[in-house]
Amino acid sequence: MSKQDFSAHPVDSVIWVSVDEVEANDYNPNSVAGKELQLLYTSISHDGYTQPIVTVKDKKKYVIVDGFHRYFVCKNNPDILKSTHGKVPIVVLDKTINDRMASTVRHNRARGKHSVDGMSNMVFSMLDNGWKDEDVCNELGMEPDELLRLKHITGFSKLFENAEYNKAWVTKHQLLIKKQLADEKKSPQKKGGKK
Repeated sequence: MSKQDFSAHPVDSVIWVSVDEVEANDYNPNSVAGKELQLLYTSISHDGYTQPIVTVKDKKKYVIVDGFHRYFVCKNNPDILKSTHGKVPIVVLDKTINDRMASTVRHNRARGKHSVDGMSNMVFSMLDNGWKDEDVCNELGMEPDELLRLKHITGFSKLFENAEYNKAWVTKHQLLIKKQLADEKKSPQKKGGKK
């Protein structure tokens, strides 16, 4: 079997360097809100580094093209810094300044956004699989009111609007809701939007 060459793909050459050898670029238009930065911290804390920081070698430092916030989380959180032994995973590109800027924008814009329907369905599945509201909020970096809005979108909350709150509600109730929602979706609608 012949060896395959992946050298054209920077991820084939991830290296770990001291966080002090890495620095931010001076042109990145991206910003991350505090809530999302906290979620990134949670992600790295729970999952470790799953993506390297994209850099270029410039004089004695590695200048960030993509991944400033992954770098920032390591540099500013002693527990993360300790877990990585003071290092961050990087890949090194060979690019001109304009190519670096273009690459930064491509990385930022390619991430996209989560659709409301997709998030609603995912949250409903998590609840259906036994997670509590608090679990969903903590793990996804959501505020309780954001979770409530997503529940309204899925119809989850409507099914409980006349029920008295009970902490003992369990997945069986969620399975019943799921069945009711599926049945509602299967029912043909008459003209005027009424069933």
